[in-house]
Amino acid sequence: MTPSINEVLERMESNGEGIALIWKEQSFTYKELFSKIRIWEEKLEAAGLDFGKVCAFQGDYSPEICALIFALIRIGCILVPFTPEIETEIGSFIEISEAEVLFKFKSDDTYDIQHFKPKGQNPLIADFRSRKHPGLIVFTSGSTGTPKGILHDCEYLMGKFLKQRNGWKTVLFLLMDHFGGFNTLLSTFAYLGTGICVAKRTPEEVAKVIESSKANLLPTTPTFLNLIITNKVDRDYDLKSIELITYGTELMSETTLKKVNEIFPFATIKQTYGLSEQGVLHSKSENNDSTWVKIGGPGFEVKVVDGILWLRSNSNMVGYLNAPNPFDNEGWMCTGDEVEEKDEFIRFKGRKSEVINVGGKKVYPIEVENLLLQAPNVKDVSVFAKSHDIMGQVVHARISVLEEEDIFALTERLRKFCNESLPRYKVPVRFHLSMEDSLHNLRFKKSRKDTSSGDI
Repeated sequence: MTPSINEVLERMESNGEGIALIWKEQSFTYKELFSKIRIWEEKLEAAGLDFGKVCAFQGDYSPEICALIFALIRIGCILVPFTPEIETEIGSFIEISEAEVLFKFKSDDTYDIQHFKPKGQNPLIADFRSRKHPGLIVFTSGSTGTPKGILHDCEYLMGKFLKQRNGWKTVLFLLMDHFGGFNTLLSTFAYLGTGICVAKRTPEEVAKVIESSKANLLPTTPTFLNLIITNKVDRDYDLKSIELITYGTELMSETTLKKVNEIFPFATIKQTYGLSEQGVLHSKSENNDSTWVKIGGPGFEVKVVDGILWLRSNSNMVGYLNAPNPFDNEGWMCTGDEVEEKDEFIRFKGRKSEVINVGGKKVYPIEVENLLLQAPNVKDVSVFAKSHDIMGQVVHARISVLEEEDIFALTERLRKFCNESLPRYKVPVRFHLSMEDSLHNLRFKKSRKDTSSGDI
């Protein structure tokens, strides 16, 4: 094993009777986890899956999957995690990653195995094998085109966790097939914490698990936090064990952040930031109710050019499997995130690709969403651009409501509400009444795609 991986795994194994995982209300110690890891190593060896082999697995956090992950790392394989949410894309992802095997896990933690013969050999993967390090392949969401396969070096990823920190009882909410979720998994075990699995990612189920396990860390998204608020689960479950909430992957509205502080008055609320290509940066929120954040830390450099955030990292991805290198000659990457600066802090305004251009004037969706979330009977909102022959683009909004309301009355009321606080070009020209789950994707990240039909 490589040095960083070896040190972290030895630390984990020495934790013996410490609780590593809680799954279906059953606790598993680090000793039990490593017993499963050794069994998996024997199975993999018997199947001829050794160093450098690309091994995919599909499922959710569970004792067997967690053990498989560390067994694959120990023997130097290249890991490709999948979740049930991407079932329709797995075929293309298998082809891009050149996976030779897929372990498909069921809800009871048993599994089936599928074998594949890669059509060719990706030069990036072939070259990576010469490092003799285990690897990780994750895929971008594909919101702006074909999903990109991202290859990481697991030795560099594990190196971030060499310094021992306090372990948390962490709700494993973020899905493991995206970088943020996999990073959460590694940090939970590397710091000798406890990973807490959830059967379903609903506000009620997560609240139930927090209460029963006394979880103290909830990594999640602003959209899911808003669902916790609007579903009022804090009235039925005891959430006071939560000491830290980290949120990322999308912008947080100030309206939602204020309500989160009301529900979790004793918790630290921390904004995080990371990219699949470069990892998760160290971050520090200005305070609990502020969306200003300081990012960077050891191994990361940050700069703002013409209002756009650029990053440079020591732990950059190895590269894209199916796309050109996004880094310039000096190793900098343009994130596409528009920001404003204040002292050492920045505030995210929105992705450049999501900014709405109304006759040459910029509209940031989060600004309109923040206002609409303050309106009566609004449960959630997603603001997006709609093409327009004269203005180029205009503002539209999808709305979910707390109680049933006539769409015409709702539109009139919300338009009047917006006109009182926004310039005319920022006011949505149409409000679409939508179901709650149509406002976000399966990762609980707000969807701002134009899925409406008809002329405005």
